[in-house]
Amino acid sequence: MQRLLDRLRAHPWVTDLPLYAWFVFLAPTGSSSAPKAVLLVPYLFLVPLLWRRRHPEIVAVLIVAGVTAQYTTELWAYDRGRGELAMAVALYTLVRAGNRRFAALIAGAIVILDVTWGLAWGVTTEQGSWLAIGATIPLHVAAWALGEFLRARQRLSAEEATKAELAASEQEARARAAVAEERTRIARELHDVLAHSVSVIVINAEGAKLMRDKDPEVVDRTLDTIGKAGRDALAELRRLLEVLHAGEAARSPQPTVAELRDLVAQVSASGREVDLQVTGDAEGLPPSAALQAYRIVQESLTNMIKHAPGDASGQVEIDFGQGGHRRNVRIEVTNTGGSEPVAPRLPSSGRGIAGMTQRVEMFHGTLDTGPTRDGGYRVAANLVVEAG
Repeated sequence: MQRLLDRLRAHPWVTDLPLYAWFVFLAPTGSSSAPKAVLLVPYLFLVPLLWRRRHPEIVAVLIVAGVTAQYTTELWAYDRGRGELAMAVALYTLVRAGNRRFAALIAGAIVILDVTWGLAWGVTTEQGSWLAIGATIPLHVAAWALGEFLRARQRLSAEEATKAELAASEQEARARAAVAEERTRIARELHDVLAHSVSVIVINAEGAKLMRDKDPEVVDRTLDTIGKAGRDALAELRRLLEVLHAGEAARSPQPTVAELRDLVAQVSASGREVDLQVTGDAEGLPPSAALQAYRIVQESLTNMIKHAPGDASGQVEIDFGQGGHRRNVRIEVTNTGGSEPVAPRLPSSGRGIAGMTQRVEMFHGTLDTGPTRDGGYRVAANLVVEAG
């Protein structure tokens, strides 16, 4: 059934075939004794109806002109059925096309034509002039109303189709945005996981080269630190891959205060003195907030390893706040300046500060970064955590 409707929409002229058949086979009315073939001659003006959808204005003018010629000749004047129906079809087509102004002109011409016919020929009929005139008016009113109805329905269908397209476009845009957001999140996690561990490995490897002839025991401890950093990086990557494959369910367990201490100890083992101070209640902190706090500390320490002098010391202070409907998690990581020259600068991805900014924005917090008076650097972040 739907396929049939689609074909009819694609070929609307097919629906006009019954109408054309009615025009052809309807017997002429009137009392003329002329042959039927002669009576049908004027209806050649109905042929333009075949092009009524493509040229509605021209067809309407031709139809009215043809009916006018018919009504001025007594031989054909009394055969009104085809003429009135043809004018109604032309009027309907104009209204359906939305050309109301031209349709009003044609409607006026039809009324004038019917009144003229009634005064000229209606007096000779049993109904009389005015009854004969009034009998055709409802046909044209119905044609106008039908045109308005179908045009309104067509416009409504078009609006619904447009809304459906917009909805599909919005859904596609949301899907693209979600993909872009997920890519950003993956890039941020990969950066945070690898940048810190690789920085620790590189710095310790450089230090081991310098100490291999002076203190073999230091080299052994440094190699242990490199091995641990590598294993930690692999563990983080495995956890990240599990998240990517399994979704939200694989996000636990999240980093804890103990892992923060391990993170600071890993940096301290590389020869940089870093102190950790933790206050507040970390037990009730949502896992997502704990993860962001861990990553911010991790990125801050990574920047310290990359850019601070070799004898610079660091300070990590975290206040998890107190449990409740709303808490502020405050993170501050600072490092001092130093007298030793800065080690050869490691490559920078440019994602560090941007990644921390995104993490803070997830919790409607603030981030403040910049150099300190003693030549060091400070990272201060505040996360606003609200109970679900």
